[in-house]
Amino acid sequence: MLYAGCHLSNSAGNLAMVETAVSIGANTFAFFTRNPRGSQAKKEDPVDSAKAVQALKDHHFGPLVAHGAYTMNLCTAEESAREFAASVLCDDLRRMAALPGNYYNFHPGSHVGQGTEAGIEHIVKALKKALEPGYPVTVLLETMAGKGSEIGGRFEELKAIIDGVGSPDIGVCLDSCHVHDGGYDIVNDLDGVLAEFDRVIGLDKLKALHLNDSKNPFGSHKDRHELLGQGNLGQNTFKNIVNHPVLKNLPMILETPNDLPGYAREIQFLRDLQN
Repeated sequence: MLYAGCHLSNSAGNLAMVETAVSIGANTFAFFTRNPRGSQAKKEDPVDSAKAVQALKDHHFGPLVAHGAYTMNLCTAEESAREFAASVLCDDLRRMAALPGNYYNFHPGSHVGQGTEAGIEHIVKALKKALEPGYPVTVLLETMAGKGSEIGGRFEELKAIIDGVGSPDIGVCLDSCHVHDGGYDIVNDLDGVLAEFDRVIGLDKLKALHLNDSKNPFGSHKDRHELLGQGNLGQNTFKNIVNHPVLKNLPMILETPNDLPGYAREIQFLRDLQN
């Protein structure tokens, strides 16, 4: 089954997000666990969360893909900032237990001059502390475009984090714009990119997709999203993705520059591409 959705606001609560998703034809969605540009989190509401869990079952939703704040940099050079980011991660995973069986995705971070190896060590340390046994949530590392000192622009970097953490509760969310801008040619060789992912990381670790076209050419390392089919990836790339036997059943989250009616159109666009 094709599970497609977009980012939704949690300002009105978890049940409201499910209802909004249903209204636009989505059967998965993403949401920020807290202010994406800050650190403030919404007050928890166990009753609302329980109603949302039931609604997700009633409407046969696929896994949700929550997103950590952009400001949560687990490998920044400043120790106090790293410790604060690690505490945010721990709190986010605890909160996600109210919506069991879903995913928590985040950007690995930027090492800001320390070097990739040191940055990976910081990320591993934070994840090992946060991933307590028994949490009903899988953490996903997002593939990045490799701009600046970003970690996660190469599959090998994500593999190093996964191996360092050593937990079964960690996987990868593949972002179509990011991997294209990062130098993985999913336009002309999707099978080859997936084979490389399998060789380095293992396809069993690929849990979700962010579907975005790109405003920039292949290998640009810039990360600017475009509407599906209107950028350098083109419509045929997304047709290949939604019909690929490895990818077609994974939750697919749109992060295109759009509004709710636009997302409804893009969700239908993906469904229309199915063979």
